[in-house]
Amino acid sequence: MPITIAWIAVILLLVTSTGLLIVRDWRWSLVLLAVQYVGVFVLTLQHWPLGMASVKLVAGWMSAAILGMTRSSFPSVEIEEQVFWPRGGLFRLFAAGIILLIVWVATPPVDTIMADAGYAISGGSLILIGMGLLHLGITSYILRVVIGLMTVLSGFEILYSAVEGSILVAALLATINLGLALVGAYLMIAQYNAREAEAQTE
Repeated sequence: MPITIAWIAVILLLVTSTGLLIVRDWRWSLVLLAVQYVGVFVLTLQHWPLGMASVKLVAGWMSAAILGMTRSSFPSVEIEEQVFWPRGGLFRLFAAGIILLIVWVATPPVDTIMADAGYAISGGSLILIGMGLLHLGITSYILRVVIGLMTVLSGFEILYSAVEGSILVAALLATINLGLALVGAYLMIAQYNAREAEAQTE
């Protein structure tokens, strides 16, 4: 696959992962997550055959669908997102810029360690890992925590695809994605039911 397409995928990952930090609406968050998996698919396609890379794309979309169906079953005013200070969009953009700077510096040595996987592969994976960790650090809302974990895992999968082409490993990583989505759905339902029960007892 042409290297230009790989860099377009890296830009797509940067836009979607930054957008996940900024947007508040859960619908847009899941749309960005689904688009993010398209970029992950393109980068894993650099080293994996089409069938294996497609498994990653389908598993990601199924995970986003599971989270979306679960969240849509709650009232629109359901659970307010709780985040640690600071919660402004400007701060999140600033933090994303710092992550991007770290990725810029870390990509060449990581690419060397990963047997010259390619700057697009190394950079794209580090962007997702960094943005996912940042996401986990600024929120305690279950849906967003799961999205952050899936973003970190996607970054790891891109990097890992450059050194391992096992079908079993691809299936295992897809299962982990689906498992994360199911656990997140369960926790959202449990939290909602607990708050409903607490409201009824008051």
